[in-house]
Parts: sequence; structure tokens; C-alpha cells
Amino acid sequence: MLTILVTGATGNVGQEVIRLLLNQNCQVRAAVRNPDTATEILSVHPTAGFSDHSIDRVPFNFTNPATFATAFQGVDKLFLVRPPNLANVRKQIAPALEAAKRAGVKQVVFLSILGADRNPILPHSKIESYINRLGIPATFLRASFFMQNLNTTHKEEIKTRGELVLPAGHGRTSFIDVRDIAAVAVRTLMEDGHSHKAYTLTGGEALTYYEVADIFTAVLGKPIHYTNLSVWNFIKQMRDRGLPMDFITVMVGIYTTARLGLASHVTPDVEQLLARPPLTVRQYVEDYRQFWL
Repeated sequence: MLTILVTGATGNVGQEVIRLLLNQNCQVRAAVRNPDTATEILSVHPTAGFSDHSIDRVPFNFTNPATFATAFQGVDKLFLVRPPNLANVRKQIAPALEAAKRAGVKQVVFLSILGADRNPILPHSKIESYINRLGIPATFLRASFFMQNLNTTHKEEIKTRGELVLPAGHGRTSFIDVRDIAAVAVRTLMEDGHSHKAYTLTGGEALTYYEVADIFTAVLGKPIHYTNLSVWNFIKQMRDRGLPMDFITVMVGIYTTARLGLASHVTPDVEQLLARPPLTVRQYVEDYRQFWL
């Protein structure tokens, strides 16, 4: 039986990957900073709860090499998510990848980002390159903007002010639901034939944030407006909310990509891999509507 280690296990994608893996013939191991806290988070997954006894939770910290040996012991495959606060790939990510190779991990499925193959400055691009240099068979999932960012990072502004505040201009974004990303991830982990491949994961449509706000308005039954901020005003608002500058910089990069029209690309990869159309923004808002009411 395969043993699969999932990093980012308490995040949006990681939780969904674990939920789907529990229905597969494999041993699921969640790599978490604090197993006690993780137990509470994983047990209240918004889609479905987890059995306390079905997941092996192991302490793991990318910046603490003392946690590597136990986490990787006996692991066949690794689902890799870069922690948003770690940008120095050589110092903060590479040692864990080297430990994975020493432990005999046979495949890495890495949650990368749309455009990582074209922008070597992105940390995701550097991680892809490092995995290739190590020679570990890998699958890169280059995902577009997560719909679920709208019920996490932007939840309060939508819920309390009826406003979506972003510096994305009139650009279109091919939003993807993390449930689709997770379904693709599980398929590439459980099936043969996906090593040494990269998939560009998008939704089936590219929308402006004005159109997204209209969908929210229709589904929630209350007016939601898109406020198209300048980059500098957006940075100021995020700093006023107490968000760290590293995180804000990544957000600005994502929304600038949208504003310039570089996030509108729609691919058939999700539909081809899952044999069904990607979930739509409207379906996402309907399924998650309790977050904004």
C-alpha cells in the first residue's frame, strides 16, 4: 500500500487532497507543524469531517531539518505545497526536498502556479527547477487563482462591507476551485503515467472581478461591488489589516498579472484529467455561500 505524505495539510488544497485520499487504497500522512492543532482543523473541514484515526499526523517544519527523517520515513509519494511565507527556496525548501530524495520518495506532485514555466523569479519556478535537478520523478500542477481565496483572504470585506477590493483592473482570471485541483492531485498521485509531466489547471471560463461581484450579488441576494483599487492603496489597506509584506507582495503580483490580462488563459487539462467540466465560480459561491452570510 502506498504511503503518501501531504504537506500544507491544513490548507484549502491540502485538506481536500486528504479527504479524497481517504477513499483511496493508500496510507495518508499529514505533515503538520502542530499535530494537536491539526487534529482540530482537519476535523472541521467544511466539506466533510475526518475520522480521528484515519490520518497519521506527523510533526513537520520546512525550516527544521530535525523533523524530516520521521516525516519522510517509508513515504512513497509526496504532495508538496510551498508555505506562502517561505520564499528562499535554496535555504527553506531545498533541504526538505533533499531529505525526501534520501528517504526514497518515488514521486513529488507539486502545487505550482500558473506561469511558473515562464517566470523564473517566482519561488514556484525555482522549486520546479530544483526538483528537476534532484532527479525525483515529478508532476507539476500549475494552478490558476483559487476561488477559495474569496472565502478566506477576502471573506470579511465581502461579508461585512459588500465589497471586493482588489487592484485587478478589468483583467480576466481563469479561476479554479481547489476541489478540482485536489481531484487532479489525487489522480496524479494514485495513477501511473503522470511523472515528468506538467498540467496547467484553470477553470472553464475567464471572468473579470466585476463579473465575479455580479455572481455574488445574484447568489447571496445582496449587492456586492468590486472596487478596483490602485496597487498602492491596496498595499496600504492590506498593511492596515496587519498582513505581512511578503504575503501582500505575492497578492500584488497575482492581481497585477490579472490586470495585465495574463491570467485569462483557459486550458482543457482539468476536463481531460477528470472527464468532466471544471467547477464554475457560480457553483463555488453557491456551495460556500454560508461564509459570506
